[in-house]
Amino acid sequence: MTEMTKPTSDFEARLRRIGDERYHDRHPFHRLLHGGGATVDQVRAWVVNRWYYQSRIPMKDAAFMSRVEDPDLRRAWRSRIEDHDGAEGREGGIRRWLRLAEAVGLDPDYVASGAGVMPATRFAVDAYVAYVRERPLLQAVASSLTELFAPRIHAERIAGLLEHYDFATPETMAYFRHRLTEAPKDVAFGLQWVLDHARTPEDQDAAAAALTFKTDVLWAQLDALWHGYVEPGNIPPGAWRPGEGLR
Repeated sequence: MTEMTKPTSDFEARLRRIGDERYHDRHPFHRLLHGGGATVDQVRAWVVNRWYYQSRIPMKDAAFMSRVEDPDLRRAWRSRIEDHDGAEGREGGIRRWLRLAEAVGLDPDYVASGAGVMPATRFAVDAYVAYVRERPLLQAVASSLTELFAPRIHAERIAGLLEHYDFATPETMAYFRHRLTEAPKDVAFGLQWVLDHARTPEDQDAAAAALTFKTDVLWAQLDALWHGYVEPGNIPPGAWRPGEGLR
């Protein structure tokens, strides 16, 4: 270790503290949802808006890979696209999300069209895609490390939805069940890559800022849902309204 490099263990602990303090499992909308307090229309609004995020993840990863010159990094990263888009003979996360949409009474074609997505959701998600496309690779990879904290929210969500909502079945929870194994695999590689490449205090500050930015992206989406569909219930123009897009 040189004088210019902080210990890796301290840096990893710093990244994990960001998740402990800022990950969106702490948001009141998720507590409402997982505790069974959300109405069917609040669940539908969440499904419609979260679709936009899900649909842009493989586009974000493709944009990242287009800038990567290291074939080893590209090979390791491309499974993320298949996790969401699927592969020959294998369903991906996007299709599983549409199955959830159908289960809550939405027309999956309506959801897949992107109609009804809140403006704040679009701004937040598009900002994330642009961040990964334009920032240095270290920051782009570090922004994906929210997956460190994803298994705990998926486990809470599966248990909570199965307990409280009739639409929740092992089949409709397939998206979250698959992420319990996909996310740890992806993030183990991403975390090690960041630890290996953040060699100076400045690098580590940049990586921590990238992870913080990503937690803000996730939190902003839930803030919009809360403002539009919980309190004060101010649905913005063009956003999904109860009764629209039903099957």
